[in-house]
Amino acid sequence: MTEPTLDHEVVSAETTPERWMYLLHGIYGAGRNWRTVARRLTGRRPEWGAVLVDLRMHGGSTGFSSPHTLSACVDDLGRLQRDTGREPSALLGHSFGGKVVLQALDPENGDEREEGEGPPAGATGGGQRQERRQAWIVDSTPAAREPAGSAVRMLDVVRGLPEEFDSRQEAADGIVDGGFPRPVARWMTTNLERTDGGFRWALEWAAMEELLDDFFATDLWHVVADPPPGWEIHFVKAENSAVLPDEACDRIRQAGRRNGRVRLHRLSGGHWLNAENPDDVVDLLAEELPT
Repeated sequence: MTEPTLDHEVVSAETTPERWMYLLHGIYGAGRNWRTVARRLTGRRPEWGAVLVDLRMHGGSTGFSSPHTLSACVDDLGRLQRDTGREPSALLGHSFGGKVVLQALDPENGDEREEGEGPPAGATGGGQRQERRQAWIVDSTPAAREPAGSAVRMLDVVRGLPEEFDSRQEAADGIVDGGFPRPVARWMTTNLERTDGGFRWALEWAAMEELLDDFFATDLWHVVADPPPGWEIHFVKAENSAVLPDEACDRIRQAGRRNGRVRLHRLSGGHWLNAENPDDVVDLLAEELPT
């Protein structure tokens, strides 16, 4: 079965940018979450263009078939690149999207694919251009662990709510009653779609659960220890977030000392750095992206 092409938005200050960065959101999100960063960054570095991707079963990227896994997300990115001709020189992933980026760099990623599937060109050392490429992992961990945290709690909460709501406010109130802050609840309601009588969720919770299960089960530290040729990996630690604990930060720094191609950056703010501290995110990217 041929899968659809990922829905996406292109942001650029120039008609034909020299290089492209793909930006991948977290679970329950959409490419638009990174629009502010993309617009500011391409204004500062106009030779770069940004592709804001809706990962499978998020935003406008619907109709994808199970299994929903990190590897399937990487296949989707490969099709997007081939369909548009925009080969990424940089990949940025936040939270869930960060692990998708690491999966794309895994040399074992394409072992069991059907013909024509695969990661974006160059992600595992292929590609025609010999240039320095970058992977940006924003407040995400390479580690495998037991399913836990706010994403899992959110899944439990929304599954306990009605299937339809009279208003977005009603849905937000239900999420707040489930223990989430009001701003998170309001953001989550951007995933509601209108019906004849009100609103319902556009997300398919079974697909979200599949994606989260694979996210938690997958360990990608070996990619950090030995990135594919030509690639640098930049981790961004949000200082007010527990996603990357001290032990993981130490392991990242140790990998960088050994291979010379992994770096750790620390920025003030919580997990949602793109919303809480976009200025520092843009400053960091504008300074570090290759010329």
